[in-house]
Amino acid sequence: MMEPIELLSTEQMAQADQAAVNAGVTSLTLMENAGLAIADAADKLLHAIAGQRVLILCGPGNNGGDGFVAARLLKQRGFAVSVVLLGDVARLKGDARTMAERWDGGFCTFASSPLADFDIIVDALFGAGLSRQLSGEAAAIVSAVNDATVPVLAVDVPSGVDGSSGQTLGPVIRADQTVTFFRLKPGHLLYPGRAQCGVTELVDIGIPQTVLDDIAPLTFHNSPALWSGDWPVPKADGHKYGRGHVVVVSGPALSTGAARLGARGALRIGAGLVTVASPANAALVNATQLTAIMNAKLSQRREIAELLEDKRFNAVLI
Repeated sequence: MMEPIELLSTEQMAQADQAAVNAGVTSLTLMENAGLAIADAADKLLHAIAGQRVLILCGPGNNGGDGFVAARLLKQRGFAVSVVLLGDVARLKGDARTMAERWDGGFCTFASSPLADFDIIVDALFGAGLSRQLSGEAAAIVSAVNDATVPVLAVDVPSGVDGSSGQTLGPVIRADQTVTFFRLKPGHLLYPGRAQCGVTELVDIGIPQTVLDDIAPLTFHNSPALWSGDWPVPKADGHKYGRGHVVVVSGPALSTGAARLGARGALRIGAGLVTVASPANAALVNATQLTAIMNAKLSQRREIAELLEDKRFNAVLI
């Protein structure tokens, strides 16, 4: 059976990056691998639409560094690449600065780059760690990209999405495809961020799987691998009372639907018996629509507390 798939917050992803460096993988190698994954995804997208012209929007941090790598690799493959840098190249730091220096294609301004002139746009402005609202030039760029009809490939998460929560604070890129690294972030799966990602592709960039032992994430992508081992499977020699008896308390005659839905859900997940307890005016309504589910009538003389004196009832839904 497939193992549970961990999700990493932006803080945990930073820990994973650092742990990889501590294990001997250089941060420049990680960035080079991330940029290669972006270049490969852009290459496939361009070939699918018979395109050649790429606009890469680079931010001032490591997300922009990934974009510089992708720009260099795509140019080497013969594509026409234009790079817009949000901010001043002289203020870039660390690996992002190194990768900007390795890019030999120069920079252009966003104002001088009509979006209709490009076949795809790569959003490498801000990564999963952004937790503030975009404003100023960044917000204007996002708005213009969303107004265009050009396919957008996002690096890590679409700019404007909080990778740890999926929240969007103000303007946010609407991507057709997102490429992320090592593990998905909660923002790839939680709305509203999920709706901005398009198709999300997860790529291995060389971070050792063992780093998860120290991070010990507690958030996972929901799948049967998480809970199937604890799922109560009926035994051939078992008894229905061994699987529990659920009582569902219904509303009055015109408000019975939720009780029946809940009762059917309880039966479906494996309860041995299910009883719907109805007020007098709703008993017949429920009885005519339930078969494998039992019925009980409540009255002024038989209240819920009295019904629950029967110790065989061990779960109650109201």
